[in-house]
Amino acid sequence: MQEIIERLGEMRDAARAGGGEKRVAAQHAKGKLTARERIEVLLDEGSFEEWDMFVEHRCTDFGMAENKVPGDGVVTGYGTVNGRMIFVFSQDFTVFGGSLSEAHAEKICKLMDQAMKVGAPVIGLNDSGGARIQEGVASLGGYAEVFQRNVLASGVVPQISMIMGPCAGGAVYSPAMTDFIFMVKDSSYMFVTGPDVVKTVTHETVTQEELGGAVTHSTKSGVADMAFENDVEALLQLRRFIDFLPLNNREKPPVRPTADTMDRPEISLDTLVPSNPNKPYDMKELIEKVVDEGDFFEIQPNYAGNIIVGFARMMGSTVGIVANQPMVLAGCLDIESSKKAARFVRFCDCFNIPIVTFVDVPGFLPGTSQEFNGIIKHGAKLLYAYAEATVPKITVITRKAYGGAYDVMSSKHLRGDLNFAWPTAEIAVMGPKGAVEIIFRGDLGDEEKIAERTEEYRQKFANPFVAGARGYIDDVILPHNTRRRICRGLSMLKNKQLENPWKKHDNIPL
Repeated sequence: MQEIIERLGEMRDAARAGGGEKRVAAQHAKGKLTARERIEVLLDEGSFEEWDMFVEHRCTDFGMAENKVPGDGVVTGYGTVNGRMIFVFSQDFTVFGGSLSEAHAEKICKLMDQAMKVGAPVIGLNDSGGARIQEGVASLGGYAEVFQRNVLASGVVPQISMIMGPCAGGAVYSPAMTDFIFMVKDSSYMFVTGPDVVKTVTHETVTQEELGGAVTHSTKSGVADMAFENDVEALLQLRRFIDFLPLNNREKPPVRPTADTMDRPEISLDTLVPSNPNKPYDMKELIEKVVDEGDFFEIQPNYAGNIIVGFARMMGSTVGIVANQPMVLAGCLDIESSKKAARFVRFCDCFNIPIVTFVDVPGFLPGTSQEFNGIIKHGAKLLYAYAEATVPKITVITRKAYGGAYDVMSSKHLRGDLNFAWPTAEIAVMGPKGAVEIIFRGDLGDEEKIAERTEEYRQKFANPFVAGARGYIDDVILPHNTRRRICRGLSMLKNKQLENPWKKHDNIPL
């Protein structure tokens, strides 16, 4: 018995040592934490229960039989974040470069299977050189097993990928199928083919950072949702982020006590929208003044800035926020913003999170680039996402809601539950000047008559009352009462029940 206990201690020590002092020091020299240090920062102190510490690879080729490390390059288990259960796997770059072997993949798959059974989120801390070459096709099979579970878990439990080192080749497709991807600046990168292959095939010279770094993916490609400065900041922000999400698709969003009263007026909102309809204003100001304690966790803040998405709380309970941003491209919808918002809306619908939409949209962005790249299909993604969603949906039109973009932005016609408008709202097929130039094109030479007709059109349509007369708007509300009206609406909708017709799955315009 004593011998076994001593052996157990030795094996635990070997697993905790990872790739050894030299490799751990090299990891620290890059400004990166080790796999276990990351788990310690992420989870509540003393809450981590580790699984499969003694698992070793089964490869005997290329001298691997004599080179085994307990744990095989990934630390797996569960613990709590602010008292709520989370499953986590953390790849260890100090052991075989964090490369994925058959046994490594089996550990991750076991974790994901259990997370689905008990209904808890899965967080992956990725830091891996890719497939373990010595194992050949066995490692590729391991990746595919993980991919399959990503798909099965999608919409069942939240899946979050934190890229904290390299993630290349086939390895990128597991994070790509998770709900959110976060990265760390200057130490993480993602790409399907690396700079050397790119240079060979396309003759382009590009660095790892330019090709797939955190800044690239959080500003240009939209692959990553956030980019953080270092490992510690990333993990602490991840703790904050996970607090907004329910643990699974059968739970209501979590509720956090708040001293922010539901009927708090915000007088400054009465002057937020400028009198000049062409002058922009910052929609984030509205969001932060309406939600609990101004606490708004924005997703993809540096990508497709013409639309804002993120999580906040109203009366202590999580809501998803979608809002046009007049400061960028006048708030027009384009390909990138449509995809960004559609993905977010679908996530909220999966996990019972009510959606609050703030609308100031002059239409879809015109141009050959948009049309040639498929704005029709991509814009339809957002339309589809809103139409499909069965969670509570509250919409506030602050200023412009023109054309098809009015329909797309959670209009009453897409089963919007409560649709409010500010007195400054203009709901019409298009702006007054453009409309008049089409309707009265015979008067185009007469500036005075065109101006007169434009004012006539503005008086008739550049207000919320025509839509209100048809029931498309439930009420015209005073801006300073926006928080109170949204909170009351959410209270009314908390037991909403709505189901879509039975289907195997939908066929969203991808």
